[in-house]
Amino acid sequence: MRLYGQPYGVSCNPEDAMPKYLIEANYSAEGLRGLAKDKATGRQAVIDKAVTALGGRLESLYYALGETDVFLVCDCPDHLTVAALAFAVSATGLVRTKTTALLTVDEVDAALAKGVPYRAPGA
Repeated sequence: MRLYGQPYGVSCNPEDAMPKYLIEANYSAEGLRGLAKDKATGRQAVIDKAVTALGGRLESLYYALGETDVFLVCDCPDHLTVAALAFAVSATGLVRTKTTALLTVDEVDAALAKGVPYRAPGA
């Protein structure tokens, strides 16, 4: 069974699933000069190699017009692994990253099903 948005050939077994992350990246002026030298395909190869070396998988990478230069979606074994990736990239000083953990529809439903004993302020 293929889940919506899931690439073909990827296991749907929940035991095989890794957490999915959205990483937004912005280049410094010097980083943009490096991109012009390496080209987007060269940077994609470097990013794919780094994610794969950490036991993850690069799902997609897009360059964008606007406030954010790059959007990538990757699977990583855990939040420490994706943090290591973000630290390594940001430590160069050429790229700043923002990482967001993504939830599947099923994960949101499971979270909504949990009982939380919370009271709103003043209620």
